[in-house]
Amino acid sequence: MSDAALILQRAAVAAIGAHPALSLSLAGIYDGPPPRAPFPYLTVGQGLVSDWGTKTKSGREVRLAFTLWDDRSEATPMHAMIGQLQEALDAIPRDLEGWRIASSVFVRSLIARDAAGPWSGLVEQRMRMLAV
Repeated sequence: MSDAALILQRAAVAAIGAHPALSLSLAGIYDGPPPRAPFPYLTVGQGLVSDWGTKTKSGREVRLAFTLWDDRSEATPMHAMIGQLQEALDAIPRDLEGWRIASSVFVRSLIARDAAGPWSGLVEQRMRMLAV
C-alpha cells in the first residue's frame, strides 16, 4: 500500500471511530476478516491506488473499500450503518500528513446476504489526493 493510501486509511479509521452513532454500533474495526469477532463489525480493504499527479505535484487516486458485517435478521440496521459510514467518510479532514484531499466521492454500495451467513454491506469511496 502506498504512503498516501496508508495515511488516508488511518484518517478514515479515525473518522469512523469518531462518529458518535457508528462507533457505538460497531464491535470493532479490522484490516481484514477477524476470526470469531462479535457482530456488527467493519473491515477495511486494501486501497486500489493509481497515479493522479500533475506536472508539478505528486498525486494519488485511492479507492477504499469498507465492508460492514451484521448477523441481525433484517437489513434495516445495515442501511443505517452504511449511511453513518458515509457521514464518517465525509468528515475526514482534507489536510493530512503531506497530502491534501482534492475530492472525495462515493462510488457504490451493496448490501447482500448469504442465506446461511451474516449481512454484508460494501461501501467504496474514491479519494483523489495531491502532495503538499
